[in-house]
Amino acid sequence: MINKKVLSALGREGVIVNVGRGAIIDEKEMVQWCLVKGEIGGAGLDVFENKPEVPKELFALDNVVLSPHYATLTPECFMTLCELVAGNFEAFFSNKPLLSPAVDN
Repeated sequence: MINKKVLSALGREGVIVNVGRGAIIDEKEMVQWCLVKGEIGGAGLDVFENKPEVPKELFALDNVVLSPHYATLTPECFMTLCELVAGNFEAFFSNKPLLSPAVDN
């Protein structure tokens, strides 16, 4: 989804942030062309194309912030997930619609 053309539109002061999925950004282009060569201002990343592998070049760059992908490990998120699971069990055993039904694509 996010290729060299999109990244270049950010310009030298633009920053890309990816906390979703590593594969949505062309990682090779982002690292080699955009970050190493300074074509964009920086990046904040907590997901990577080939997790857990992180491109080695990123560790040497001052314009990059790396973080492990812990979004679901916050106490608030964990409690919300527990409540959702409990709600789904209650709905299932009461013959009611699930709160988060599985969708078969």
